[in-house]
Amino acid sequence: MRLLVFGAGGSIGQRVVREAADRGHAVTAAFRRAPKSPPARARVVVADVRRPEEALDGKAYHAVVSAVGAGAPGSEPDYEIYLDAARSLVGALRANAGPRLIVVGGAGSLDAGSGVKVIDTPQFPSRFREEALAQARALEHYRTVEDVPWTYVSPAAMIEPGERTGRFRTGRDELLTDEHAHSRISTEDYAAAILDELERPQAIGRRMTVAY
Repeated sequence: MRLLVFGAGGSIGQRVVREAADRGHAVTAAFRRAPKSPPARARVVVADVRRPEEALDGKAYHAVVSAVGAGAPGSEPDYEIYLDAARSLVGALRANAGPRLIVVGGAGSLDAGSGVKVIDTPQFPSRFREEALAQARALEHYRTVEDVPWTYVSPAAMIEPGERTGRFRTGRDELLTDEHAHSRISTEDYAAAILDELERPQAIGRRMTVAY
């Protein structure tokens, strides 16, 4: 499978590139600026997700993964990137009929129970609220799209680097928790779930979520 990954330099994007390469896929890693340490087993392009045509450039990709984020810690966050990416990628893929779109999403818009969103629970950190709202607006846009095969992948409430176990659960719009009411996933297993979905589609045209 030929994959194009935007946001390839981020914590999740790096792991998606690595997981895809480990599985033998041909990966093109798109960076906003030329990386100092490019991935060893991927073709590198410099392209802005707001102008995805720069990276698509007539190439016959089977899927595009959007792992873009609001910016590196310490930098001024660009929350508009999520909706801008949604609009630009959908528009570009309409013009390049064929590729699937997999989107690295947020957990804030998941249902925490009784119709309450995770973002509206008392324990949701206020510092992440603006970003979560921006990610939710992007999801709302994807849900209006019927002519591009998209999948929005929400992680567990807690996602951080860790071990790749290959053992996790997937769901739809409800927050997944374990027997201790914890909701977590490693970035490595989250990337594995994305590649599983690419290889064995189960969630085209909808959101899925991943957790232990």
